[in-house]
Amino acid sequence: MSFFFGLFIGITVGIGLIMGFVRSENYRSKRRSDLAATVSAFSKMTVEDSKKLLPLDFYPSWVVFSEKQKLTWLNLELTKIWPYVDQAASELIKTSVEPVLEQYRPVILSSLKFSKLTLGTVAPQFTGVSIIEDGEDGITMELEMQWDGNPSIVLDIKTKLGVSLPIQVKNIGFTGVFRLMFKPLVNEFPCFGAVCYSLRHKKKLDFTLKVVGGDVSSIPGISDAIESTIRDAIEDSITWPVRKIIPIIPGDYSRTLCIIGWTWMCHCCMLGAKLLRLSSWCYIRCSHVSVLICLSVSQTSTCFFLCWFSDLELKPVGTLEVKLVQAKELTNKDIIGKSDPYAVVYIRPLADRMKKSKTINNQLNPIWNEHFEFIVEDASTQHLIVKIFDDEGVQASELIGCAQVLLKDLEPGKVKDVWLKLVKDLDLQRDTKNRGQVHLELLYIPFGMENSFTNPFAPKFSMTSLEKALKSGSDGTEAGDLEKAANQKKREVIVRGVLSVTVISAEEVPATDILGKADPYVILSLKKAGTKNKTRDYIGRCIITLTRVILEGEYSDTVPLDGAKSGKLNLHLKWSAQPIYRDST
Repeated sequence: MSFFFGLFIGITVGIGLIMGFVRSENYRSKRRSDLAATVSAFSKMTVEDSKKLLPLDFYPSWVVFSEKQKLTWLNLELTKIWPYVDQAASELIKTSVEPVLEQYRPVILSSLKFSKLTLGTVAPQFTGVSIIEDGEDGITMELEMQWDGNPSIVLDIKTKLGVSLPIQVKNIGFTGVFRLMFKPLVNEFPCFGAVCYSLRHKKKLDFTLKVVGGDVSSIPGISDAIESTIRDAIEDSITWPVRKIIPIIPGDYSRTLCIIGWTWMCHCCMLGAKLLRLSSWCYIRCSHVSVLICLSVSQTSTCFFLCWFSDLELKPVGTLEVKLVQAKELTNKDIIGKSDPYAVVYIRPLADRMKKSKTINNQLNPIWNEHFEFIVEDASTQHLIVKIFDDEGVQASELIGCAQVLLKDLEPGKVKDVWLKLVKDLDLQRDTKNRGQVHLELLYIPFGMENSFTNPFAPKFSMTSLEKALKSGSDGTEAGDLEKAANQKKREVIVRGVLSVTVISAEEVPATDILGKADPYVILSLKKAGTKNKTRDYIGRCIITLTRVILEGEYSDTVPLDGAKSGKLNLHLKWSAQPIYRDST
């Protein structure tokens, strides 16, 4: 009996296992079929269908709806012809890059040249192309390129001490976006007058320096100097908004004639021009100007010159006034004590265009209240970058955080007050760690509208006697009036006034006593920066600059309390200007 019972149990369990396995396989097969159908449906969807299915906020950060087109065909053809490109382009690159390296050669080197340059066997890959609609007379194209090449580049350097070293540049990795501009459009073949090219965005640039037969790090300062030279040369010679121009059709259609009053500065590039005196003529030469000017226009010796510059070339379009007010809640980078923060502010990362603030010792809520001015060359694409560092003394400073502001978001002639959240890397999509905030006031002033509004950042000085004479001469003033104007004294305007502050009310002030209430009062103080006035019953503070009230004259605002869990003040500010005029020689 037990035998039959065991046989029955075995058969039943076996049939159950078989049925469970079949059911499981059918379920897995159905899931695979459903998944395949879903994938097939998604593959047939357009970008617009995907946007309609879910809003962009629901997609993860790595999903990008790109308008770039693939260039597989171009990469295949480039791979085939790359050996010939290597032979043809190596000597051209060598002759064109050597003068640029010489221009940025560090002082510790007496010579910096190529002894060998080949592009290797690995061709760059173009990962996408897009057409930029900028509304201008021309065609703008952006090509995204990636190159992990194996070039053979050897630099022959010679130090001031007479030591010669062959430096090999290897393990080059580059990812970036190049911009090509075909303009202006003309009615002659190939239908555009010139081609401009520039490195629009440099995503990655890595390389390794090695002394042939040795270690470059064994010579102090050489490695850092050469690496800095290469990066500065790339940044200042080809990185946007700098662009290179290749004329296609000769002609003067791309030139503009300007009549500019005599000055010791070039109004095109705002940099000092090289001045050569040739009897009664002067030859001015800089990056934008190369003209002869006459020093004797009339008996008044007032001078003018004709300035020719290309509409395609890089030229300043305005100035950016930046007021670095303060930062708060900075990350502490020191084990003992607090960080010693300072800020570096720039539009283009060149040594002579980067501004550094003073260092505030042992402070995580520093107040700088410093003003900087920058030249803007392309307000539609450039951005202002702020980096906060912890000063480590003789050691390298440690980055606390960084932030950026797009210049295209600034309204010309209007001050923008912004608090920017600091992040570790500007290229990261998400950074949830709290690294602090930085407070800026920004004013973008395009050239030509300087006198159309009040600039609260700039000291108000009237024109000098020479400037008055030149301006009067350009307006047609007689010679006798010019001489009278030249004898006038300079008038200095000291901006002073009465600031009225009305503390209207406070809201959501945190409790400080046992009964869950507070007996708040406010202390007002006017100072430039730095020290705090903390009392025993200190709750929080508000820092307000005078920029807005000087510009608008009067306004009301609600200001949150810093250093408190909650709370805000309702204030009314009014500025009554009382300028003082003082004559000076």
